[in-house]
Amino acid sequence: MSESAAPEQNGFEDRRRQRAMLAFGAAVVIAGLLYGLYWLFHARFYEDTDNAYVSGNVVQITPQVGGMVVGVNVDDTQPVKAGQPLVQIDPTDAQVALAQAEADLAQTVRQVRTLYGNNDQYSATVAARETELARAQEDFRRRQLAGGAVSREELDHARDAVKAANANLVVARTQLSSNQALSGSGAVAEHPNVLQAAARVRNAYLNYVRTNVPSPVDGYVAQRAAQVGQRVAPGSVLMSVVPLNQVWVDANFTEVRLERVRIGQPVTLTADLYGGDVRYHGKVAGFSPGTGGAFALLPAQNATGNWIKVVQRLPVRISLDPQELIDHPLRIGLSMRATIDVHDLSGKDIATAPAVPVHQTDVYALEAHKADELVAKIVQDNIGEPASAAPAGVKP
Repeated sequence: MSESAAPEQNGFEDRRRQRAMLAFGAAVVIAGLLYGLYWLFHARFYEDTDNAYVSGNVVQITPQVGGMVVGVNVDDTQPVKAGQPLVQIDPTDAQVALAQAEADLAQTVRQVRTLYGNNDQYSATVAARETELARAQEDFRRRQLAGGAVSREELDHARDAVKAANANLVVARTQLSSNQALSGSGAVAEHPNVLQAAARVRNAYLNYVRTNVPSPVDGYVAQRAAQVGQRVAPGSVLMSVVPLNQVWVDANFTEVRLERVRIGQPVTLTADLYGGDVRYHGKVAGFSPGTGGAFALLPAQNATGNWIKVVQRLPVRISLDPQELIDHPLRIGLSMRATIDVHDLSGKDIATAPAVPVHQTDVYALEAHKADELVAKIVQDNIGEPASAAPAGVKP
């Protein structure tokens, strides 16, 4: 190559490099401009994270009475309905206690009924003693008017008869008053002794029906620990029931990305289980009152001398569409990706977030109702016919 051709070649290479650098710079500028436009008109209105997981209620099944497990009706992964029997505890001791309580209530009702009947008897006795006193007083008055026609001894006997009749009347009235204090003025079923015996029947009945452990909610069985032949105590965990129709998502956002997040903002979610083709639609339901680090078993001690700032994450609760949960059920602990649309900033913040409704069950309400029905039947069966106002042939 000649010496004149070498400078021309070098100049050509320099121009080519310059054009390449200009093209690259232009591409960078265009890409930055496009991203700026994308962020300005779209990206800045969305906050997303893949640090999100499905959460839900895990209802622990515990017995209210102790005893030997004689039956386990379900196993892990099985669906159950509210009120469905899960575990059967040996009911023999509870049956014996219930029978004893029923007999005690029946006997108590009859005893109280006797007290009420004695009121009539004592009232009749008081009326008879008042009649005797009036007759003795009249006899004594006539003998006093007879003057010398009646001996002093007969007059003394008449005076003693009045005293005896008056004493008998005091005794009769005292017996009536004492019996009325024992019986009271209410109905037999309202007597304290009956109420106490009825409470023992209710307690025995509830202990009996509670040997059958029901599910308080609809859900799926998990962590079954109950075994046939195992002796359990009240409060021991037998298994868990997970209501998958009540799950939610806890999305852990960094604290610097929560400035524009508000209650009620729409959220789009995807689950790793189903992939990006299945989308869930939810809403921001609330914020955790503290970061994960604040509730850790060993929280960070930031007052130490070797402190290093770490950006914290705050769990955001996201409620889900119930119908979408039915169509594509989720399990507790599954990974999710959540994207919050923050266009609307008119929602409430954490200071005015609405309270989450309390979950309730009426599975156990029927037990108390049936106990009341049993008590009412025993009382009615043993009250019988009401006592008459006064014994036949006796006039007050």
